[in-house]
Amino acid sequence: MMKPRRSNLSVPGHMKKMHGKACESLADVIMLDLEDSVPVEEKTNARTQVIDSLLAFDWSRKTVTVRINALDTPFAYRDLLEVAEQAGHIIDAIVIPKVNHPGDIYFADRLLNGIELSRNTSSPIGIEASIETAEGLSRATDIVMASRRVRTLVFGIADYSASIGARLVSISGHGEKEEELYPGHRWHFPISNMVMHAKAHGVMAIDAPYGNFKDADGLRRSAIMACALGCDGKWAIHPSQIDTLNEVFTPSADEIALAAKVIEANVQAKAEGKGAIAVEGRMVDQATVRLATKLWEQAKYLNLI
Repeated sequence: MMKPRRSNLSVPGHMKKMHGKACESLADVIMLDLEDSVPVEEKTNARTQVIDSLLAFDWSRKTVTVRINALDTPFAYRDLLEVAEQAGHIIDAIVIPKVNHPGDIYFADRLLNGIELSRNTSSPIGIEASIETAEGLSRATDIVMASRRVRTLVFGIADYSASIGARLVSISGHGEKEEELYPGHRWHFPISNMVMHAKAHGVMAIDAPYGNFKDADGLRRSAIMACALGCDGKWAIHPSQIDTLNEVFTPSADEIALAAKVIEANVQAKAEGKGAIAVEGRMVDQATVRLATKLWEQAKYLNLI
């Protein structure tokens, strides 16, 4: 079972003062960012700073990732090369933005293979692929299957919106004020589609950040919807969002209790040679047993039971 990725805090790579605070935060994942949050003139400095911070702090209690620049920029290959060579033993995964083709994953995978061979690394670096365009979503299965390194698919709402020509309804373009434009969940299909491709191949699915970090209620609604669609977590752009995300994506006491009943009933049915399982007067199939088992395992990992 992979470590939880309930809250994924994005931290600008050039902002040294934020790195130590992020390391001490309650976020499951710390993503040191070299892409959108870093001005062009700071790209090289940010890369150096990220490597320095990775080597300076104790990240052992965190899942740590680094988002490189897009592969169609002059920065990405050096991001990948230098971070993996100098701090690959610390990070869990490289986040690749705007993945449109499995060739993007092939490239990163081959380069990482060479780096790990040269450094005699036993633990391979994972890849998180950001699905941020219609083209990327249409090839999501091929992207997941391009390498065993792929750990998650991540939805990029702002760039996806631009790629399909959707209306801009908020300053950040990251999920708020949607109800003013569309009577429902405007991103239900692409998120659910991405989740389907991810889960069909045993990797996690992570939702995009919620842009208005001062709107706690909007964040909660967005996170609950993402969780309902099967996402395993959500990106955060501000530390104030971490607690809400951890709460929403953590099994509740009622859910844990129900899972225990389902698992117990399944064990009893097998012991008695019965094929059918009944819980609280309702028939339960093996798909529900699998759901209950997965939730129970997550609760155990989080020390909730």
